[in-house]
Amino acid sequence: MTKAIHDREEGRAQPGRVTITALSAALGLSKSTVSRALNGYPDISERTRLRVRRGAETMGYRPLSHAQAIRTGRVRALGLVVQIGDHDAQRPFLADFLAGISVAASAEGWTLTVATADSEADAVRTMEQLVEDRKADGFILPRTLSHDARVALLRARDVPFVMFGRTADPEGCAWFDMLGEEAMRDAVLHLAGLGHRRIAFVNGGTAYNYSRLRLQGYREGLAQAGLPEDSALIRGGALNTADGTRETLALLALAEPPTAVAFAVDHAALGLYRACAGLGLAVGRDVSVISYDGVPDGAHVEPPLSSFTVDTRAAGQRLAELLIARIRGAAPETLRETARAAFADRGSAGPPRLSSEALSKRLATATT
Repeated sequence: MTKAIHDREEGRAQPGRVTITALSAALGLSKSTVSRALNGYPDISERTRLRVRRGAETMGYRPLSHAQAIRTGRVRALGLVVQIGDHDAQRPFLADFLAGISVAASAEGWTLTVATADSEADAVRTMEQLVEDRKADGFILPRTLSHDARVALLRARDVPFVMFGRTADPEGCAWFDMLGEEAMRDAVLHLAGLGHRRIAFVNGGTAYNYSRLRLQGYREGLAQAGLPEDSALIRGGALNTADGTRETLALLALAEPPTAVAFAVDHAALGLYRACAGLGLAVGRDVSVISYDGVPDGAHVEPPLSSFTVDTRAAGQRLAELLIARIRGAAPETLRETARAAFADRGSAGPPRLSSEALSKRLATATT
């Protein structure tokens, strides 16, 4: 051990630094108690932990990360690998998401390590490298898949993680997730309440776990509304505007077209506007639409897109808090939370002006 590290371990002052010895003396607590309180050990009461943290903030105490890593095996860093190939990797929400994580991490004296990857396989390799290099103590996993290679890796390496989402096999998993299935159920019930009887569903990427859940919610909504399920009204694989346009045109070409569509992804829902404009249909009157995500672009179409919105900053903050608790030893089964998305009714869903039959006849006339 070098003399500098030895001095840190012994609590000797470096010029201008408040040492753990000084902090312990000021609080009237042992160095061991102060150290364990700062590192979140479960044998220290919440009252003592808060007292120590406030004392550290007041005195300006900052632990030296190198020495702390030697003592605890932790670098006090949360890891996040962003897959830039994801359909929403560049969305404006990412800044809010990162801000939420950073605020919660900073409140506990932790940092955030962010890396990017081109694909799922690249994300797995990047995580492996971050673990090997001791750049992160655990990871937040956004946009989970039903069968996720990142989860398999971290389970096998016994590395703590928290998912922003859920997965098919919950064993050993902690998560914070939005109840997208309830949003889709409520979308169908809202549309049925307006008088729609032919309600279609356009899903996102089938590999994503949210797609499985949102399809489940759509089906639950039909059942609760007393409407039959028609497989012809269920489409999938729509992640962007072009996909949404394609799927909308396919639905409207049916002999009995839907008068309303629920989309799993806002960016795809915007494609319905393009399709309707090309067919001379008015969104919200001839064809209604409700979607999910609350992307800013949805506010700039006419009428604005009705959508279920997510507070991504709050989600990031809660994920960071849960991950820190997981790293400190909390069982993953105790760290499973969900929240509801908020419905923003902006006018793209209204009572049907045309029945399915009348809509079909109008479309036939428009295309001849």
